[in-house]
Amino acid sequence: MLLFKKAFHEGLTSGAVTLTFRRWQKPHVKVGGRYRCHPIGVLEVDDVKLVDAGAITARDAKRAGFPTRDALLAYLAELGPLDDATPVYRVELHHGGDGDRVQLALEAALSPEDVETIRGKLARMDAKTPWTTETLALIEKHPQIAASKLAAKVGRETLPFKVDVRKLKKLGLTQSFEVGYEISPRGRAYLDAVRKKRKKA
Repeated sequence: MLLFKKAFHEGLTSGAVTLTFRRWQKPHVKVGGRYRCHPIGVLEVDDVKLVDAGAITARDAKRAGFPTRDALLAYLAELGPLDDATPVYRVELHHGGDGDRVQLALEAALSPEDVETIRGKLARMDAKTPWTTETLALIEKHPQIAASKLAAKVGRETLPFKVDVRKLKKLGLTQSFEVGYEISPRGRAYLDAVRKKRKKA
């Protein structure tokens, strides 16, 4: 998880904030890593460098969501004495999708009644042409793969496929990322419950 105060959320989501500075003893993130930032979604790290505080520029401050360089330095100084030689981690990042924005998707404690409710809703979606089981299995097997590639694997057009995945997302079973999807914690709990019941049958 990568934490930001609420004041930075809008900028992170819009792309106005693409940089942060942290006074860590060691890096807490790595390049290419995807980190949850509740409630706005997922942040993806593009670069991590250890720099001296004196190297921070006015442009860096703007990218980090601060009006001036002095404002950023004052913010960093809240964590302890700061001078030009103080080492800080410079982290470039971007918003990488709504990974955990939907609270329902995070609710993994499902009762037997919850499981049956979800099963019933999926059955209604499958009334004309069954697709939900196949689609959930596809996303589970190929996380964060472009929708166009997933649709092609099952011989479907991309747009109708994406519309169907949104239906699963509304049930809290999947999460969207900048590229592709993943089974959510709620979706995982549902699939585990269904599989456990099948084994007992």
